[in-house]
Amino acid sequence: MRSLRQHFFALTILFITLTSTYVERCHARKNTHWRTKDEIESSFSKMKQKGKANGTTHHNHSSKHHPSPKLNPPPPPSPPSGPSPYAPVPPAPPVLLSTTFNVLDYGAKGDGATDDTKAFQDTWAAACKIAASTMVVPSNYEFLVGPISFAGPVCQPNLVFQLDGTIVAPLNHKGFTSGLLQWIEFTKLRGITIQGQGIVEGRGNYWWNINSDSVSDDEPVKMYPILIKHLLIFQSVRFYGSYNVTVTGITIRNSPQFHLKFDTCQSVEVHGITISSPGDSPNTDGIHLQNSAGVTIHHSSLACGDDCVSIQTGCSNVFIHDVSCGPGHGISIGGLGKDNTMAVVSGINVQNINMTGTQTAARIKTWQGGSGSVKNVRFSNIQVSDVKTPIVIDQYYCNGQIQSHCANKSSAVTLSDITFQGIVGTYTVQPVYLACSDNTPCTNIHLADIELQPTDQGINHSNGPFCWNAFGDTKAPIQPTITCLKKGK
Repeated sequence: MRSLRQHFFALTILFITLTSTYVERCHARKNTHWRTKDEIESSFSKMKQKGKANGTTHHNHSSKHHPSPKLNPPPPPSPPSGPSPYAPVPPAPPVLLSTTFNVLDYGAKGDGATDDTKAFQDTWAAACKIAASTMVVPSNYEFLVGPISFAGPVCQPNLVFQLDGTIVAPLNHKGFTSGLLQWIEFTKLRGITIQGQGIVEGRGNYWWNINSDSVSDDEPVKMYPILIKHLLIFQSVRFYGSYNVTVTGITIRNSPQFHLKFDTCQSVEVHGITISSPGDSPNTDGIHLQNSAGVTIHHSSLACGDDCVSIQTGCSNVFIHDVSCGPGHGISIGGLGKDNTMAVVSGINVQNINMTGTQTAARIKTWQGGSGSVKNVRFSNIQVSDVKTPIVIDQYYCNGQIQSHCANKSSAVTLSDITFQGIVGTYTVQPVYLACSDNTPCTNIHLADIELQPTDQGINHSNGPFCWNAFGDTKAPIQPTITCLKKGK
């Protein structure tokens, strides 16, 4: 009986102990903190003491909170491998419009026989809509193209015409009755560059030798006058009314007439180009300038049947340097004042030029009866070889006119402040020819460092320097001696 009581008492004590521990832990969790093992044991000891003192096993809660243990926070979870499903998705790159337009993609055949004019027009129309775009004429193709105009002003600026292939003119004059006065024209553009290693082939031999027999029997007789009208002004490449123009790298050859023309343009640069046609080809000026300002031509080879560079009325601030010229007629200002018109040219600087087998080297020519002025012109550092007459001023110019139309007239374009310096080499006819107007003499003509020797090709050595009504000065060395230049004025 006693043993049974002892077992019952032990079980009672164990039950009380377990119950008190469970209650204490629940209370700690409710107050958001945990109690350490030592605190639990202390609490249990106190509970036992209180139970003995008060004769109860209930736990009395105190208003005083126990301090929470300081535990280090758990480390953050490792990010999952691979892209997070919640990561922001980067936006797709914008779809950019192409800025390169190849004529082959617009139907050009490039076989030298199929007319590719429309393909070129369509390619330009597409490229024209995008600023700084490029129209590509690829290499290893020959494109037959009729008269065409690459026109603004609706085009975006800074377009590039990348010419690496060959463009050939048609051998059919019907195409030139379309109203265009040139073969390939770029007009009213703001920033246009022609570049590449391609060729513009004008097939000029067909046009130079054309006559009435070239018109077939099945064509109207009226066709021939139209053909001749267009032949008189047929130019290969013309820029009109454009700003910031560059032509570089290309070759233009055998143009029916002018190879490259700039009319009413500003800020023009031509460099690294080649112009080529026979020396006896008619009116085939290399580069023709008219009403244009801020023009630079350099590091190019110009060989043609007329002026390598022709500078007409309305031109100013023209700089030509490091150019080879020949065959041809040299670098010329004029003819100016034809049909009693007014002409104004100023600020022309020509230097570092090689002339070989040309008619002249540095020339100014005006028609009688004109008005206006040519001033501030400088030709310097020009090497001449077998040039007929290196230095020329001719105010009696009357090219292609019958003698009765070349009578003296009382008015003329005035010439002043003209310098010829450092012109050295050989001539075949005459070293200097200065023929100025009777009524309007040339003034402030300066000759310096002139060293010209006749060649040994049967030259008539009596053709020495000639001057008429020309005023200015000379500065040694001067060879041969020039005594005809008048002092004063």
